[in-house]
Amino acid sequence: MNPGRFHHSRLPKNRIVRITMGVLFIIGGVFGFLPVVGYWMIFVGLLILSVDFAIARRWRRKLEVWWGKRQREKNKAKNDRKSS
Repeated sequence: MNPGRFHHSRLPKNRIVRITMGVLFIIGGVFGFLPVVGYWMIFVGLLILSVDFAIARRWRRKLEVWWGKRQREKNKAKNDRKSS
């Protein structure tokens, strides 16, 4: 995962609109059992809120670090198997 990738996404410049979007995505994700909405909306809402709220930003950063470590370990294991 490219750490700067989310920062280049187009989000509204208005903070109130971003917060409203994030909250609506999370609320929609709660109804993930319905056909149109899904549980993925919770994570998108948290990503949008992470622009404005430090706690969501910390969670996102921890997830990015964890995901990066996981990917490096998987790639290292795959390369070790190929070289053996």
